[in-house]
Amino acid sequence: MNETAPAPTAPLRARAEIDLAALRANVRTLRARAAGAAVMAVVKSDGYGHGAVPCARAAVQAGATWLGTATPEEALQLRAAGLTGRIMCWLWTPGGPWQAAVEADLDVSVSGMWALREVTEAARRAGTPARVQLKADTGLGRNGCQPGEDWAELVGEALKAEGEGLIRITGLWSHFACADEPGHPSIAAQLTRFRDMLAYAEGQGVRPEVRHIANSPATLTLSEARFDLVRTGIAIYGISPSAEIGSPADFGLRPVMTLSASVALVKQVPGGHGVSYGHHYVTPGETTLGLVPVGYADGIPRHASGSGPVLVGGKWRTVAGRVAMDQFVVDLGGDEPEPGAEAVLFGPGDRGEPTAEDWAQAAGTIAYEIVTRIGTRVPRVYVNEE
Repeated sequence: MNETAPAPTAPLRARAEIDLAALRANVRTLRARAAGAAVMAVVKSDGYGHGAVPCARAAVQAGATWLGTATPEEALQLRAAGLTGRIMCWLWTPGGPWQAAVEADLDVSVSGMWALREVTEAARRAGTPARVQLKADTGLGRNGCQPGEDWAELVGEALKAEGEGLIRITGLWSHFACADEPGHPSIAAQLTRFRDMLAYAEGQGVRPEVRHIANSPATLTLSEARFDLVRTGIAIYGISPSAEIGSPADFGLRPVMTLSASVALVKQVPGGHGVSYGHHYVTPGETTLGLVPVGYADGIPRHASGSGPVLVGGKWRTVAGRVAMDQFVVDLGGDEPEPGAEAVLFGPGDRGEPTAEDWAQAAGTIAYEIVTRIGTRVPRVYVNEE
């Protein structure tokens, strides 16, 4: 997990600047929108590429009372870094570190009988009850327990384990499939199914601390889905879950990551000069080329070859030809910035630079992937930590 990089003593080849003041402001904005529900800051996948530990600390400073990760290993790393309070993890496979999770006082998700058996056995070995949240599949079709007989069995066996002092059922939860598509019929269907499955479990005697189904898009757009807790992931990093529901500014959010690199070379070339592998770009006339020293090994999507936007010298440029492993080229159109000049791939957009959403459109993907895929060769430099 990325920790704070020391202040650079020389210009960096590339850097991902992480504005923790923006993250804290985003969390406060989401708390206000959640209207009384608690906020979970999701810091899985190393904080969506931003650095899990610094982002988790900033989110807690801003009032997030839960932290969320996908894997138990991610959650245990947060504990090892000194983060206290409630931490939930939900992506388990058989033989996972259940006992370590129980001993670390994590909330663990259970979707089926095999997982309930493993966590109760871990609780016996640990000599302390496990915090367990039962996940319902209300229509996403991934993890979660199916309604009907499967849910009845899981609830019944969980209550039995709770009666034996092996677990505490701390939550009932689910996840939306299409909350980022306003008006999609699955949204209402999932809410109805979730309420039905909650009613069954509570009718059998489950008394959860929290009930939750809202992810970032539901937190932003569906007041009826907020229940006791909302799980905000991409939104705390200042990125809209989808352009269809609105821009970050529409929700009072500010992008947290700015990705930039130092131009490595500027040179004049004649017309008809091929650029990068395959010569998919050939200069239309005499021009200048700038070499930007990041590539797909750093997480720059190869699918953005010929389309990825970059701000150099105050002007938008476009990736010329293919993105290579370590570098790509932009056509500067005759301009001659000095080597070492800043090339901004994406940021909040304040200076006219592209955003992560612009790169997502160029690569035919989503902004989640753009920020999350930025690799470990790019140092994270944290600003506004206090």
